[in-house]
Amino acid sequence: MISTDYTNNTRTKRKIYGIIGALITLIVPFFLMLDNHNNHLESDQSFCPFKMIIGFPCPGCGITKSLVYFYQGDLYKSISYHILGPFVIAFCWVTIIVLTTELITKKEYFNGLLYNRKLAYGLAVFLGVYHFIRLIFFVRNNSFDDILHQTIWF
Repeated sequence: MISTDYTNNTRTKRKIYGIIGALITLIVPFFLMLDNHNNHLESDQSFCPFKMIIGFPCPGCGITKSLVYFYQGDLYKSISYHILGPFVIAFCWVTIIVLTTELITKKEYFNGLLYNRKLAYGLAVFLGVYHFIRLIFFVRNNSFDDILHQTIWF
């Protein structure tokens, strides 16, 4: 009996953390959008610690700017920063709705889909290929000096 209560409490906490994480993912870019006067985000230093250290973007680089420009209604610019930006917004909303519904009804939905290895591997391969293509374009469009100036070292 104790282990079942512990498992239920752990699941409830994880769902609440999932909702909070999705809300933060949606809210932070919204406030950045409100403060994006004169499109200063395009020229500002990246928020990515990986890019600040080595100068090359990580697979998630551009997601925040993608969300900001999606909120501004510029779908083309949103997708140009990261193709998955609009999908992140949709995923966060679905996460909030499903996890809230699960907390209210005390039932679990979509577990077979969310914990699907084939889906996870497929998404990982897609992200890896997408990132490799982005790196090729990044290197073609930036000189070595430009890449160094995108770090915190110069």
